[in-house]
Amino acid sequence: MIAPIPIDIGSALKTLVLVFDLVGTFVFALSGAASGVKRQLDLFGVLVLSFAAGNFGGVLRDLLIGATPPAALSDRRYLAASLLAGLITFLWYPAVRRLRSAVLIFDGAGLALFSVSGAQKALAFGIDPLMAALLGMLTGIGGGMVRDVLLSDVPVVLRSDIYAVAAFAGASVVVAGDALQLPATAMACAGAAICFGLRMAALRLGWHLPVAGPPGKPAPKPDTAKEDPDR
Repeated sequence: MIAPIPIDIGSALKTLVLVFDLVGTFVFALSGAASGVKRQLDLFGVLVLSFAAGNFGGVLRDLLIGATPPAALSDRRYLAASLLAGLITFLWYPAVRRLRSAVLIFDGAGLALFSVSGAQKALAFGIDPLMAALLGMLTGIGGGMVRDVLLSDVPVVLRSDIYAVAAFAGASVVVAGDALQLPATAMACAGAAICFGLRMAALRLGWHLPVAGPPGKPAPKPDTAKEDPDR
């Protein structure tokens, strides 16, 4: 009988977080670069936006949990993933533009991957479960917020969009699974699926949070066109 191969759970979890981080970085970098091309920035500007959108959430998470230097600044793979996404978008933007629906799907996938990996990494550093879920959410929305600020836009996450809520839901599943000592990989996949499903349902069905408006006047309707990262 073949002896079972021992599995290093800690190493496996680190590998899972790294894979989610790199894929999420590439996906969000695509959305950042697409926004830069849409605003007719030069190559440097597009690459800056691709790096900021792909990495800022993870950098902020790492700084808050004390994982310094942040992975995005110490591991060249994050830079490579961001620049590759930026170059692809800059050189072949018409093709990316034609994949408008795909870009929205990629953005939702990036949100799901980042929220899950952010929560996992926070838990690995011994952060309180509630704070770990919030850090997972912050990891997911941070890059998009910086992208919008650099383009002088009000961040999508502040415009009644079901974006941060979806990220928090996905991260909460990971945290709950850790508290119940359930398999990390299974809970990560479940959390990512819930986050992605909420985001796609919100886009398709027009779900949004209540919008503030002046007293006595009806609240303005959200500008759903601006939910498109390629705007």
